Amino acid sequence: MSVRTPDPNPEPDLPGNSNPGWLSDVELEEIRRRLPLLYVEAVPVRVDGFGVVTEVGVLLRATALGEMTRTLVSGRVMYGETIRDALFRHLEKDLGPMAFPLLPASPVPFQVAEYFPLPGLSPYSDDRQHAVALAYVVPVTGTCEPRQDALELTWMTPEAASSDAIAAEMEGGRGTLLRAALASVGRLR
Repeated sequence: MSVRTPDPNPEPDLPGNSNPGWLSDVELEEIRRRLPLLYVEAVPVRVDGFGVVTEVGVLLRATALGEMTRTLVSGRVMYGETIRDALFRHLEKDLGPMAFPLLPASPVPFQVAEYFPLPGLSPYSDDRQHAVALAYVVPVTGTCEPRQDALELTWMTPEAASSDAIAAEMEGGRGTLLRAALASVGRLR
C-alpha cells in the first residue's frame, strides 16, 4: 500500500533537475529491495505558553484502493540533505508553507522507528520496504493547509489522539508511534 507522494521530476538526467538526490521509480524500487531507507517523521502539535502540548495534528489520506487512513508527516531523506532540511521540507510539503514549524534545537529524535515489509518484526510495517525513521514532535504556529496527497489535517486533544479508535485508523503502526510521541512530551495517560 503506497501512500507516499512521488518524487518531483525523478529523472536526474533531465534538464532542470538540479538535485541529484531524487531517484527514478525504477531506481527507488531496486534500492528498496536491497537497503533500508532513511525517513523522517513528524508529529505536528500546538503548544500553550508553557510549552505543554494542547493539540495533535493527524493527516487524513486516501489509499490507492480508496480506503481512508490517518498518518503522520513523513518522507525520505535525500542524499546530501540534512535531517533538519528533510524535516522542514516534509512539514512544508504536507502542512503547507504557512504552518511555521518550530524545528527542534537538537536533531535527536524522540524515537527511531524501524519499518519492515514483514509484519511482526517490529510494531511498524511498510509492505514496500525496510525503512528507518527518525521521529520528532514539532510544534507548529501557523495555518496548516494540507497539500500533496493529504486530504486534511485534523487537530485533536492528546487524549483523543492516543485513543484506540485513532490508532486503528493509522497505517503501518503509526498509532504506536503517535502514543510514543505523546509519552515523550508527558501527554500520554
